[in-house]
Amino acid sequence: MGPIGENELFFLLQGLKWTVLLAFIGFVGGGVFGILIALVRTSKNRFARFVSSGYIALFQGTPLLMQLFVVYYGVALLGVDVNAWIAVAIAFTLHASAFLGEIWRGSIEAVPKGQTEAANALGLHYISRMKDVVLPQALKISMPATIGFLVQLIKGTSLAAIVGFIELTRAGQIISNQTYRPLLVFGIVGMVYFIICWPLSHIGSGLEKRMARAVR
Repeated sequence: MGPIGENELFFLLQGLKWTVLLAFIGFVGGGVFGILIALVRTSKNRFARFVSSGYIALFQGTPLLMQLFVVYYGVALLGVDVNAWIAVAIAFTLHASAFLGEIWRGSIEAVPKGQTEAANALGLHYISRMKDVVLPQALKISMPATIGFLVQLIKGTSLAAIVGFIELTRAGQIISNQTYRPLLVFGIVGMVYFIICWPLSHIGSGLEKRMARAVR
């Protein structure tokens, strides 16, 4: 068995950097497309609702691992040379947009209809109604579920290793293969995930309890 020194820990930190960056890009990119999907899902256009519903069903009904494979190898079949980093960023953005879109769709529909009717009575057009009245309340309602999904997305980045992307888990696997200390290495990796995810889960749980008390 080999030692785990500064070089190994630095390599893990490099993997952690890509894990955090991938989760950030997936969450932000997914959030941008997710809000568009949520607005389409709550629109009056039946065809748009049908298409967005199918998009959500596709990504919620298939494993993230398969989505990574399809994006990575599917883009290559189209003759486009794409590296693993861009492929996983696209896959995570699409994956997150479907889940966040559905979370925010439910939050928009949870806003009391009286709010929308009052905005209509004031003569606000659709953009102002959504931007100034509905979405701020929907965002507040969705916070616990949104944070919960972010935690799942961070842990899901470990699947990116399957297409050759070196994030935290893959970095741990490489060091484990070199040092023959899998228990210690993956113990460190697991602790890092816990340090990142547990505070987020705690915040989400706290928000959920606070909102439940406010409703009573």
